[in-house]
Formats: sequence, structure tokens, C-alpha cells
Amino acid sequence: MLEMEALQYKGFRNLKKNDETVGFQVGIRFVAYRGPWLSQFRFKYVKVDGEKYGADVCTFFVHGVEYTYEEMLQDWRVKWNLQDVCYIHVRKPGGLASGNHKVQVIFWEVASYIPPFLDEMRMKQEDDPEDPSNTREMIIV
Repeated sequence: MLEMEALQYKGFRNLKKNDETVGFQVGIRFVAYRGPWLSQFRFKYVKVDGEKYGADVCTFFVHGVEYTYEEMLQDWRVKWNLQDVCYIHVRKPGGLASGNHKVQVIFWEVASYIPPFLDEMRMKQEDDPEDPSNTREMIIV
């Protein structure tokens, strides 16, 4: 079952490969009335406890398919629907410690009627405000 918020508690966990913790995962969804095409997705970073992780250390899973951010920007055929969760895998050797974490994910959708310079301004903005739509306290068990 989906949660109303963009950040999903379900799926927030460390990732293991061959018994080694290689990073962590966080799930997000678009809360707009219709989902975007992958090429409309803009991602700035995942921030956990003040540490930012950019697209260079993330991969994105939509419909069970793994994409780099660059691949998503080029894919105009796949639609990310309202009820679909995108799982962001963040490479971080050792993962996150057990316990509470403050998680923020900055992402948005671009549309043809929004001037491109606004998208560029948002990408260059130093820090993004925390609000309930993009920030949650989450737990790693």
C-alpha cells in the first residue's frame, strides 16, 4: 500500500551484496494527479542526516528496471504513474547506521509550459527548504 507522502517509509533499508552492505535505498513517488515520463524527472539529491548524495552515486528503479539519472533523462517512452514507487539506490559503503535518520529527497517534474530557466535555477540553488513533502524522519532497523 502506498503512503500519501512522496517519501515512502516502506523500502527504506540498507542494501547488501554478497553479505556486504553497499549502500541504502529510499522509495519516492510523484504525488501529482498524473505521473511524468521518465525524461520529465529531475533529481537533485538525497540528503540523510545532513549528508548529500547526488545522481553520481544513485541508480533509480522504476517498474523493476534500473536506470542511471542520465538514462532517465533520455527515456521518453516509460511513464512513471501516480501509484508507482521509484526506489533510489545510493552507493555508500557500510550503508546507514541502525536507528532514526532525517531523510530529504529533492526531485520534481518539468513540463513544456514551464520555462527551462526555472529548472536551471532550481538545480543551481544552494540549499532546498525542508518541508513535509520532501523530508521525513525514517528508521533503519
